[in-house]
Amino acid sequence: MANFYKDNDDIQFLFRHMDMVGAANLIEEGFKFAKEFDYAPADAAEAIENYDLVLDSIGKLSGDFIAPRSEDIDRQGSTLNEDGTVSYADGTRESLDMLAKAHVMGSTLPHRFGGLNFPNLAHSISIEIVSRADASLMNLFGLQGIAETINAFASEEIKQKYLHDFAAGKITGAMVLTEPDAGSDLQSCKLKAFQDDSGNWYLHGVKRFITNGCGEVLLVLARSEPDRSGGLGLSLFVCDRGPTVHVRRIEDKLGIHGSPTCELFFDNTPCEIIGERKRGLAPYVMALMNGARLGISAQGLGIAEAAFRVARDYAASRKQFGGPIEKLPAVRDMVIDMKIDIEAARALLYETSRVVDYDVGYKKTLELDPPAEKEELKKLKEVSRRYGRYAGMLTPMTKYLSSEMCNKITYNSIQVLGGSGFMRDYPCERYARDARITTIYEGTSQLQVVAAVRGVCSGTVEKYIGELTAENYEPQVKDLLDILKQNTEILLKAAAFAKETGIDYMDLCGRALVDSAIYIICGYLFCSQASSKFDMEVDVADGKNNGQEQTVSMKKRKEMVARRYITKNTPVIKSLVDMILSGDKSTFEQYQALAGPVPQEK
Repeated sequence: MANFYKDNDDIQFLFRHMDMVGAANLIEEGFKFAKEFDYAPADAAEAIENYDLVLDSIGKLSGDFIAPRSEDIDRQGSTLNEDGTVSYADGTRESLDMLAKAHVMGSTLPHRFGGLNFPNLAHSISIEIVSRADASLMNLFGLQGIAETINAFASEEIKQKYLHDFAAGKITGAMVLTEPDAGSDLQSCKLKAFQDDSGNWYLHGVKRFITNGCGEVLLVLARSEPDRSGGLGLSLFVCDRGPTVHVRRIEDKLGIHGSPTCELFFDNTPCEIIGERKRGLAPYVMALMNGARLGISAQGLGIAEAAFRVARDYAASRKQFGGPIEKLPAVRDMVIDMKIDIEAARALLYETSRVVDYDVGYKKTLELDPPAEKEELKKLKEVSRRYGRYAGMLTPMTKYLSSEMCNKITYNSIQVLGGSGFMRDYPCERYARDARITTIYEGTSQLQVVAAVRGVCSGTVEKYIGELTAENYEPQVKDLLDILKQNTEILLKAAAFAKETGIDYMDLCGRALVDSAIYIICGYLFCSQASSKFDMEVDVADGKNNGQEQTVSMKKRKEMVARRYITKNTPVIKSLVDMILSGDKSTFEQYQALAGPVPQEK
């Protein structure tokens, strides 16, 4: 029986290496819920045992039930019926039903609504596992951020109306943000929200590219202030799918065919406002999108893991030139880099999820149970602000890294298989098609870089790396830490230069700055893993060595990973920094000449 949780040594190791105890303490608010709910954990050990059991259940379900249906789902897709309803692919409906029966559709919702009250760290693992089985299903399973937004900002009446059904898996939702003329620029949103004489709210207008737009519960960004342009004229609303919400079409897409992407027309649709007027974009939608970006990062990671496993198996079994193709240096090097790139993205995603859990936990403590002592309150506010800044920088970083990584991995997976990878006999082509959207939706890679580079140039990355350097590391990685320290010094020099040169130049150099920061951060995370308090033996046999066992300590393996990753990326960082410090502004000054005229047919 396949288990996508237990068969992944890196997930197993990180589950025990990461600070699950700290996350559980904050999310469970000192485990006070155990007094009210029988299923709530009474301490950290019980919480972590619960996470492990649920992830094991999701792993079995993903390996045995969801993954075998993914190919048929991709080919069947969703259907827009004559009556305007949408039917999922048969396998999608079956998988959603099984996830609901497993009671995991509300994993991040509070206990009082029937949720599991999972921290983001555990939830990210679950999304990765499901995405490895079927990336399109993640867009339905992983849209729990909609319920989280209702929980965070809506009235108690609205929470009671929807959240129990979300947790039970009876309903799915959609983030209804994008419009034909307002894609990434959500401030340009035009869909109208208006009130009647009794104060009831209604929606009118068109939304496009809406993932799962056929969901039962829709969170809609709309212009509530017709005389006010920009973000301050927007509010967030919730409505049911009903007779006044028309699915005008399902988009014909490159990939993730099991997830319907809809164009919607709201014809004076009754709705309710979430929170306060004029705050729809910030903070409500920004909180919603940041949660979604963690989800897309996990989705990319799951796709990459699936693609790598096909390539790794093929490289070991495909015979050419007298032996398996993994004996060829070029193939061997590619396979190693694929594996390490996945582990780097996983390290950053799980660390970001941990930071977000601390950010959420500290904010909740300040809101609901602030310290009475003035000095303690001051310290807590400072810690909360610091984690808020870290989360604001790391969230776009991980979305950018995982999505770009998974496109690279799926591309290289096809390359390892050669002509066979280009055929539908293997799932590599599907993984590549599914991967492509991850760099686009919930904010393109370019927008993630623009968001992340602010943290790199504002001093946030320096403070965060400072915290990483203060951890306890084992002596065998000391030389690597020295290299990372030198790399940090030149990064900060480049960041200061870019900032002084101007905002446009800083954005121009954004990718180079963010890439360099990621290389350094992931280098520290690998060194931390090599110095972990936890260790485990992992099987490194290829299954074709006549039954001879080959094992290695995970900590020892992580030291090897850290050494290769840091030494290979150090010259890359130096090259990127040299490019930044060159001050080249040809992109601004010579654009017309270098890009050439807009093509015209003659």
